[in-house]
Amino acid sequence: MSNMDMLNYLFGMLVLMLGVLIGVAFLTLLERKVLGYIQIRKGPNKLGVLGVLQPFSDAIKLFTKEQGVLSYSNYFSYYFSPIIGFMLSLVIWALIPYMFNMVTFNLGVMFFLCCTSIGVYILLIAGWSSNSNYSLLGGLRAVAQTISYEVSLALILISNLILIMNFNLIIFSDYQMLIWFFFLTMPLSMCFFSSLLAETNRTPFDFAEGESELVSGFNIEYSSGGFALIFLAEYSSILFMSMLFIIIYMGGFDLDFMFYLKLVFISFFFIWVRGTLPRYRYDKLMYLCWKSYLPISLNYLIFFLGLKMILFYKMNLV
Repeated sequence: MSNMDMLNYLFGMLVLMLGVLIGVAFLTLLERKVLGYIQIRKGPNKLGVLGVLQPFSDAIKLFTKEQGVLSYSNYFSYYFSPIIGFMLSLVIWALIPYMFNMVTFNLGVMFFLCCTSIGVYILLIAGWSSNSNYSLLGGLRAVAQTISYEVSLALILISNLILIMNFNLIIFSDYQMLIWFFFLTMPLSMCFFSSLLAETNRTPFDFAEGESELVSGFNIEYSSGGFALIFLAEYSSILFMSMLFIIIYMGGFDLDFMFYLKLVFISFFFIWVRGTLPRYRYDKLMYLCWKSYLPISLNYLIFFLGLKMILFYKMNLV
């Protein structure tokens, strides 16, 4: 790779990161507007036209506030865990092969699973280093929840990978030209979507931040910039998971208007679920994963393996 290629790649990644951050800003505005209308009230509507400048105002307020320093915290872990979490949520976007980057990941799904697994440590360290009982409980809950749902998430992903026999996310587009995988594997896609909700700690699975039980959970001691970074990482993950769902189940990756419309729709679905469903009970969350999603995903995995073997056998006979 020449120096010019490297510069082009870095410039492309910088544009991508800026796009993600602006997308996150407007996703928060969309969430506040949608939740407002669900609760029969107006959302932010004072700053700019229809409140369109509200996210930028919130960002300036959060980053200019004074950072609280805890007397008994493990300071370096406490200070750097939101930064590393935010960087990790941006690094994962390298999976999406934008056309001007000319880069594609042959082991993209493996990279995605690695990044989501590392994210668990960030939550645990953030909860533990604050030296607060509430934040430690929130961190432990988040770890148990994320590890549990990663099992079903990985099995669902493997089921879809067996259909295409490739770890590259771009290949999904070639296999969905005639029919989306969503229609072929509808129960599995619904399990995948709710696993994404649990993976991103969103309602009705937001036990890491259970306000009614844990007073905001693992991020209780964070304020100003630290809280803003945790907040940005969460919403960046929501956008990425929405894009992943579209790539795997709704036609694959294609930079056209319909692709972005689907992305907005799935992101809206995350918000809609938050506005309509109450929080699940924690033991029921675990029961749902181990007793419902795991058997469904294992059955589908065995079914797709058998289907692939039959097709392979018939092709060899021909």
